[in-house]
Amino acid sequence: MGQQVCMGAMLKCTFGAAPSSLMVLPTSMVMTNVPDANIMDNVPMLNVLPFGTCSSMANPMVIAATAAAMGALTPMPCIPVTVAPWVPGSPTVLLGNMPALDNASKLMCTWGGVIGINSAGQTSVSIP
Repeated sequence: MGQQVCMGAMLKCTFGAAPSSLMVLPTSMVMTNVPDANIMDNVPMLNVLPFGTCSSMANPMVIAATAAAMGALTPMPCIPVTVAPWVPGSPTVLLGNMPALDNASKLMCTWGGVIGINSAGQTSVSIP
């Protein structure tokens, strides 16, 4: 069984230089101590904050900076581009009519990064 993810959960991107935290608005009206997340809490710069610098060669800013540096990889500021929901979530537990977000879920960034959950933000609620 996974852990229910809530606001303040620690996230890590495979191409990001630093961890980030998940921000969750209280729209589903379900809380552990803070608002709980569902798979639709994937909005860049609202729910998913930047991960420091990005080193993905699919990111146009990194491509341009690397070309300007004569081919030396040059990380640029991270601006997450997440267009699809978290997968798979917990299909048996619904929050706001959407599957609840558990700590095994992943989120894909358009620039190729895979965003995972390092810490769920709480340890008292488990979900199947």
